[in-house]
Amino acid sequence: MAQKEWFDDWFDTPYYHQLYFQRDQQEAARFIAALIAHLDPAAGSRMLDVACGKGRHSIQLHSMGFEVTGIDISVSSIAQANQHAADTLQFYVHDMRQPFWINYFDYAFNFFTSFGYFRTRREHDAAMRSIGQSIKPGGTLVVDYLNTHYAEDHLQHTADVALNGYNYHVTKWMDETHFYKKIEVEHDDFTEPHIYTEKVAKFSLGDFTDMMAYQGLQIREVFGDYNLGAYDTRKTPRMIMLATRIK
Repeated sequence: MAQKEWFDDWFDTPYYHQLYFQRDQQEAARFIAALIAHLDPAAGSRMLDVACGKGRHSIQLHSMGFEVTGIDISVSSIAQANQHAADTLQFYVHDMRQPFWINYFDYAFNFFTSFGYFRTRREHDAAMRSIGQSIKPGGTLVVDYLNTHYAEDHLQHTADVALNGYNYHVTKWMDETHFYKKIEVEHDDFTEPHIYTEKVAKFSLGDFTDMMAYQGLQIREVFGDYNLGAYDTRKTPRMIMLATRIK
C-alpha cells in the first residue's frame, strides 16, 4: 500500500480552511485582479486553476469573463467548489501529477505556494509536466511560490492563532531541503490536540527555471510580492513566475 502523504488528510479538514482562508481574502482578490490586468487575457480565455481548493480564485476569474476549470486533490474542497459550478466554471478532483486536458488552456495558475508538496523531484517534475502540457503552445503558466531565501531569513518559529473557539499552535522549522510546519489544533471538545505537519520544498528560482525548461516552459517575468513589485532574492516574500510554453 502506498504511504499516505501529509496533505491527504490535512487538506480535507475544516481546520486547514479556517486557518488559511479566513485571513485576508481581500489581499488575494487584489493580487489576482492586478495579475489579470498585467496579463490582459482575451475575453473568454480558457484558464486552469491548479490546486484550486474550494474554488474562490476560480470563481473570481470566472466573474471576470473567463472560462475556468479548477482541479484539486481534496474531495471535500471540490464538493464545496461545485456548488458554484456553471457551464464555463467547472471543478474536478484531480492529482496535479497526472495529465489533464492536454493542449487545452490559454493560462494555468498555481496560487499561494500550492506546489512543492511531494516526496521526490520526479513527482514534482511530473506535476510540472502535467501542468505545462495542459497549456497550449504559446500559453502562459503562473506559479506563485514562497521566496525560499526570504522565508529562511524571516522564519517565525512559533505562533498561536485563535479562531472561532479553536486554538492553533503553529511550530515552524527547516532543514537543508524543506520547510516544515506543525499545526496543533486545540478545542474544548478535544481530549487531545489534532496534529498535522506540512512539508514544502525549498525550491529556488533556479530550480523552477530548470524544472520548467525541461518541460518546454520559459520564465519571462518574476515578481516579488502581491503588488507585482520587482523580485529580490533576499528582500521580497514571494516568487511569482510568469512562464510561456514554447513547445
